[in-house]
Amino acid sequence: MHTWLVYTAYGWLALTGALHFIVDVVSQHLRGKRAPGLETTLYYGLNTAFSLGQLAFGLTGLFLAWRSIGLLRETPLLLLSIAAGFGWLAITFFFMEYREPMFNAGVFCALIVAVFLSR
Repeated sequence: MHTWLVYTAYGWLALTGALHFIVDVVSQHLRGKRAPGLETTLYYGLNTAFSLGQLAFGLTGLFLAWRSIGLLRETPLLLLSIAAGFGWLAITFFFMEYREPMFNAGVFCALIVAVFLSR
């Protein structure tokens, strides 16, 4: 069960990070939804950093799970993942206008806590 939860948690994070980047950065830029300016630059910067950070962390977690699943039973690594998840959740509460990233970060937090409890 632990192994499936690990793959699900980090896979979810990588998938939603990639989709967030495609939807909130790439598609809006290609459609010209935001007028050029400082606010648009900040919007794209926040969403790019947020989504690519999730993608990189998720892919790193998947790589670790593939190469050494036992490492993902260690408390320090799981606490780092929990802290990252709650950090992303805090960013969505304070700085993002959409609910979907909040939902995605919340699901990752729930999954990573389940991973922590199932080891």
